[in-house]
Amino acid sequence: MAHALPKIFAALFLLIFAASLIPISARAELAPAERAALEAELAEIEKEIEAERASLSEKQREKATLERDVAILDSKINKAKLGIRARDIVVSELLKEIDGKVFTISDLSAKIEREKESLEHLMRKTYELDSYSLAEVVLSNLNISDFFTDLDTFLSIKKALNFSFTAIALARERTSTEKELLERKKNEENELKNIQLMEKKRLDDADMEKKQLLRITKGQEASYQKVINEKEKDAAAIRSALFNLRGSKAISFEEALAHAEFARSHTGIRPAFLLGIIREESNLGAFQGNGNWRIDMYECYKSIGYPSSAEKQKTAYLAITGELGFNPDDMPVSKAPGYGCGGAMGPAQFMPTTWMGYKNAISGITGSNPPNPWNPRDAFVASTLLLKDNGGADGGSSAERRAALRYLAGGNWQKPAYAFYGDEVMGFAEEYQRLIDILESSPQ
Repeated sequence: MAHALPKIFAALFLLIFAASLIPISARAELAPAERAALEAELAEIEKEIEAERASLSEKQREKATLERDVAILDSKINKAKLGIRARDIVVSELLKEIDGKVFTISDLSAKIEREKESLEHLMRKTYELDSYSLAEVVLSNLNISDFFTDLDTFLSIKKALNFSFTAIALARERTSTEKELLERKKNEENELKNIQLMEKKRLDDADMEKKQLLRITKGQEASYQKVINEKEKDAAAIRSALFNLRGSKAISFEEALAHAEFARSHTGIRPAFLLGIIREESNLGAFQGNGNWRIDMYECYKSIGYPSSAEKQKTAYLAITGELGFNPDDMPVSKAPGYGCGGAMGPAQFMPTTWMGYKNAISGITGSNPPNPWNPRDAFVASTLLLKDNGGADGGSSAERRAALRYLAGGNWQKPAYAFYGDEVMGFAEEYQRLIDILESSPQ
């Protein structure tokens, strides 16, 4: 038996060592030439989008004319189409990366299985040698020097065993990392697809608005000016128009403006800009619907591998609703949008932990103790505090647009995929500024 062991162990050692050195198969996510072509196309589209954005901003500052407003709608339509093309390119790259990650994970799993099979054989043979006593050596007339040679082999194999355990641990760790990266890529892909749906809806809305505008005016400037004058001369109608809120009942525009003016007196955020943020959040809310904290926040965070975040958001949410005397299951929060999780509350769309961070500052301004994220005044103040922290009170449309993007995407605000949010907010802000100017120039 002992004479055969060195050869068996040597073979097993080579098998295990070889298995640990088998490289992970490499599948190119994108060929260099293909990636370069896509990135060049994307860069060109982004230049066109920036040109449309500049043109749109310039047109919005001009006096309202039929030609100007048709040009604005055309610019919005073109920009939406370009945005959709740009995101299509990014999604195609993501799909390639996802395919590469899946293949890498598959190879890592196969490597782990090979290692485990080799270890299984080795451990059985190790047990045989462990149970081979000195008495058995003597009784079997085995040469003692051969026995100690086998023991030397045994020690080498034990080192190989440790080496293989380490290889498995590293492979498992890398598999876990790759799976996490894969999940992020999938979430990013889903996020972009949801943005595409919203962008296409905006494209359809702008196209319909243009057709309606041309139908009403029949392409005549005089007819258009008559429509504009009828819309803008009635300040009372502007004051009573409904201003929709996410997660709360709609209020009159006059009331919304009063809350925005109150918030400006404490934070310096321009009311029209704030109203643009709240309106954009409400539009997103209409698209996504209302959610439930258990499903769309707590269970969602756990399902994507963030149990700690799930517990933190749950604790904060229950504290907020508990202090307010609300049944947590009855309160509307944002629905999980297909990427990431929901759970944002009220008109300002604050996550529970973020609200808790601003809670004392909100109370200090509104006097609400505790403040209520579903209350318009508390929510408006909360929104302006966050916008101010993001530079929204620094002055100028660039600072406001940047603050809006940070409001949505935090540290990812510079990603081109999120540009639509900043553009929409600033467009709404221009619209609301005109209405505010009409109200200020009209007698009560």
